Amino acid sequence: MRNLKLTIEYDGTNYCGWQSQKNGVAIQDVLEGVLARITGERIRVVGSGRTDAGVHAIGQVAHVHLSSPLPVKNILKGMNSLLPWDIAIKKIEEVDESFHARYDATSKVYLYRICNQSTRSPLEYRYSWMLSRPLKIEAMAEALGFVRGTHDFTSFSAAETGVKGRERTVKRATIDVKLSGVIELEMEANGFLRHMVRAIVGTLVEVGKGKLNPSCMEEILLARNRSLAGPTAPPQGLFLKEVKYGKGGGE
Repeated sequence: MRNLKLTIEYDGTNYCGWQSQKNGVAIQDVLEGVLARITGERIRVVGSGRTDAGVHAIGQVAHVHLSSPLPVKNILKGMNSLLPWDIAIKKIEEVDESFHARYDATSKVYLYRICNQSTRSPLEYRYSWMLSRPLKIEAMAEALGFVRGTHDFTSFSAAETGVKGRERTVKRATIDVKLSGVIELEMEANGFLRHMVRAIVGTLVEVGKGKLNPSCMEEILLARNRSLAGPTAPPQGLFLKEVKYGKGGGE
């Protein structure tokens, strides 16, 4: 039995998320269907984590166990020839049998994009949060500083996360304004709770609008109360940018 590590890029607009569900087509469903056509096997694709409906990925990682002797390059070519335009396999690597896309991940990097301009952009509406009101970037940057480090992120997570502990370590959190005017927020952590990035971004936008002081970020964290934080930012601005692995992670 072989173990293959897949690096995947996708536009999540037309899908109900990564994980198979009864109410729609998931990224996982499409990948498993294509692999079944290529190999003739019933294969389970195990992702590094779930992305919600409408969320995109630049570097989602998954692993699959299969017995097919097909060369990696043939599987890669075959998958990309059969996949729809909004899903692509960027790389396939043969890895150790013990490698697990989810449990072996040491950190994940998420990117959130805000198109902050007075006129809406037809080219950005699927890939950013469109906000016409000018945001105070310096205030947002100050507030963002409070999420770095190890904290209980209950205030920035969905009520039902499916996990017991809500403590996570944010290794890096940055905000950058591109020449295009798009604001990019990037966060790297050892793990993320459901809606955590989007709740943090929604709160930062409230700071950027002047509705909250930057120091409120620390108070909201300590309160462990979701109702005190800002709204959950819409999914289309969120991208799973990268999943990192330590030694033995197929890198």
